[in-house]
Amino acid sequence: MKRFDLCVIGAGPSGYAAAMRAVDYGKNVLIIERDVIGGAGVTNGALSSKTWWELSRNVDLVHKNKKRYNLNSPDVNFNALKEEVEQAVQERKDLLFHHLDELDKLDNGFCVTYVKGHAKLTSSTTIAVAKKDGSIENFEADYIILATGSRPRKLPNIPIDGNIIFTSDGISDLETFPKSIVIVGAGVIGCEFATIFSSLHKTKVHLIDKGDHILPFEDTDVVNIIEKNMEEHGVLIHRNSRMIRMDIVDGEVEYELEYTSGKKEVFRVEKALLSVGRIPNYEDLGLEEIGVKLDARGIIDDDTQTSIENIYAVGDITADIALVNVGELEGRYAVDRIYGTPSRKLIYENISTIMFLNPEIAGVGLNQKQAEAKGIDYKMAIVDYGCIPRAVSKRNTQGFVKMLVTNDDEMKVLGMRVVGNHASSAIQAVALLISVNAGIEELAECVHPHPSIVEGIQECARLLLGKSTFKPQALNDKLVFKVSEKGICRNVYEHTVVV
Repeated sequence: MKRFDLCVIGAGPSGYAAAMRAVDYGKNVLIIERDVIGGAGVTNGALSSKTWWELSRNVDLVHKNKKRYNLNSPDVNFNALKEEVEQAVQERKDLLFHHLDELDKLDNGFCVTYVKGHAKLTSSTTIAVAKKDGSIENFEADYIILATGSRPRKLPNIPIDGNIIFTSDGISDLETFPKSIVIVGAGVIGCEFATIFSSLHKTKVHLIDKGDHILPFEDTDVVNIIEKNMEEHGVLIHRNSRMIRMDIVDGEVEYELEYTSGKKEVFRVEKALLSVGRIPNYEDLGLEEIGVKLDARGIIDDDTQTSIENIYAVGDITADIALVNVGELEGRYAVDRIYGTPSRKLIYENISTIMFLNPEIAGVGLNQKQAEAKGIDYKMAIVDYGCIPRAVSKRNTQGFVKMLVTNDDEMKVLGMRVVGNHASSAIQAVALLISVNAGIEELAECVHPHPSIVEGIQECARLLLGKSTFKPQALNDKLVFKVSEKGICRNVYEHTVVV
């Protein structure tokens, strides 16, 4: 039986990151993957959906500018787009495999062995791998990291057939643009696919939202822009609705809604996409048999360590945030706990996120809604994109930068949201400030590149410090400065003179 220092079960973002961090320590690592390398971070997930988003955005830009350049509406080729997505996915998988092959050629005192098959723990240090040919191979490892990811959640009353009604895993099986589609779930994934389909201008999109607005965790001013753009692209948002039933009728989808008013309505569309979250993949791993503690949300872990001392769990299989960058962070952190001493505690307060909508949304830390729910006093500045030269030059000033800081002299960053073009390029500096528990003085004085969207962040910081180039009392339609104390939020337009 071959023995390794570390066995990583799952070669998605968290598992691959863990294995490569173990290489830094010179360890012999076994990676076991039952499906495809890269996991949902590559296939049927982050990379594939974001490639669809980029392509759909290009199509939408042509539509927006067709009058300017005397163009007709583009005749979009579904197969060409799908092939481009598949090529992007394959490029990433090829890179991951090539990396493993090249590592295997090195003579640096470590090895990385990749095995395809279904892993099952037979003890806290032994793993049986069932291969496709029916054979079983057994391995030993001093430590084990579980990184088997998650899959789309299904609902028992919805007949998912993978063709007419499907989850996000079924997007790759589409053969053409559906004439119409209903998306069940108005969270991030559901809204991203609503954005993708509507931006391609080939599909009538319905979006079911049980609340009074989509993205229920986000601030109202953020959501308003996204909803406005969706509806301008023909998306029908079913607000305050509950789905009574969904059936396949004559090869199409029939669904019935009941609204909070009591009214009921029946709709017929060609396809349905179920997007109601994800659930961890921890079945048939032998975990309960060897004593790993579980709950309904996933593996119970203490700072990535499970109830068994030498077994760790990272990524979507735990109850933490299900994001690629979080999974990678946890994978690296677990290895640092095993073979070294982490330089800092694993924290989630400075995790940067991007929502690929229209426009994109980037965020880090608390938003206004979360700060108020926690009873935190804050100062808040908002700078409209119309004040940012780069946005003006791009002829797209829809959006804003919104920053929250503590309501004290230190003004430490609580969080930020950027809504608009290039939003994702504007977030990392603020994430760093949050991670080091710093204030905003340095951010305000740092020389930012011009013209760039990040100048809007600098103007936010200056506004909070009373040093802004534009004054909110003169441009109160584009600049906001508010202070929240004891649950009361008020506008502030008078600034102390700063010298």
